[in-house]
Amino acid sequence: MSDSKKINPQDYAIETRAVRAGQERTQEGENSEPIFPTSSYVFASAAEAAARFSGEQPGNIYSRFTNPTVRTFEERLAAMEGAECCVATASGMSAITATCIGLLQSGDHIVSSRSIFGTTTVLFENFLGKLGIATTFVELSDLNAWEQAIKPETKLLFLETPSNPLTELVDIAALAEIAHKNDCLLVVDNCFCTPVLQQPIALGADIIIHSATKYIDGQGRCMGGAVCGTRDIVGESVFGFLRTAGPTMSAFNAWVFLKGLETLSLRMHAHSASALELAQWLEQQAVVERVYYPGLESHPQHQLAKQQQKGFGGIVSFELKGGKEQGWKLIDATRMVSITANLGDTKTTITHPATTTHGRLSPEQRQQAGISDGLIRVAVGLEDINDIKNDLSRGM
Repeated sequence: MSDSKKINPQDYAIETRAVRAGQERTQEGENSEPIFPTSSYVFASAAEAAARFSGEQPGNIYSRFTNPTVRTFEERLAAMEGAECCVATASGMSAITATCIGLLQSGDHIVSSRSIFGTTTVLFENFLGKLGIATTFVELSDLNAWEQAIKPETKLLFLETPSNPLTELVDIAALAEIAHKNDCLLVVDNCFCTPVLQQPIALGADIIIHSATKYIDGQGRCMGGAVCGTRDIVGESVFGFLRTAGPTMSAFNAWVFLKGLETLSLRMHAHSASALELAQWLEQQAVVERVYYPGLESHPQHQLAKQQQKGFGGIVSFELKGGKEQGWKLIDATRMVSITANLGDTKTTITHPATTTHGRLSPEQRQQAGISDGLIRVAVGLEDINDIKNDLSRGM
């Protein structure tokens, strides 16, 4: 049976889109979205098969690039981001790779924030560089540096805001103006905020990147990524790379992410509230040199965060006196907090970026990115905030 009650997402608030958008019920009339664990699809005739493969007729072809469960996730996330379409991938890194390979060619140039995930830096320098795609790294918040780094061959500006792990910000609307004035695409990794707290497309960004592994899942269960944007850019070029190269999201993982989206708003506001309280508490600890959190008035872009975000997120980083030795001591003294480099979980996690997420960078690259040996990153979970404080205080 056809679903006569399929909604227009634009008629509803983001919390409703997170629960309802993208679903098309089957003839079984299910309330919860089904999982389609199939690799292929049966066609009514040879002619129908030919029409599907040629693109003359819409419909499922092969689960490397068409799967109903994955499509539901894509449509729901696109609706939440205010994007025309979404392409789901196997991981956050594959989402970045699909975007770059799908849109760029040898001789093109990227301007990237210096304050990005360490593996993204390695991708840009070691692998895209081998393909003849050069990258210039700049200070995230310095709009003049962005503009001065743009060359005639620059095609793409890439950033995370807030950044990993120092929670630095940039004025997205101002940077979008610079990008478009120079015929460049602005790509924003929105992992830390999710569409609940920040919608970069509304501020002028062209493409949104997600590691669905993080807050979209919310419980550390599955790997996945997503690229959101327009149909002619993401729906053609990025999808074309996915169809051919196959960094595919599994149907099961897509279903898990759909369930994660349903509670995303509740979780992001809870993460933000606890993170702010933890950041304020850390500022009072004698062993802490500095705390990085956009919700603090001491954060250099606090006012900008209030302006372009609906909350400050769940990531708190802080500098310890005593460097790596004190950092490892604090981490090893915890009993409840999980020592892992993942984030976005209901469980609070802790890591030492210089030797984990940014460990593959050279000492010079880490210094340029502000990743010191005394830096600790905490992704605040949903446990009682006093239990989190007490666990961290063991190593202080």
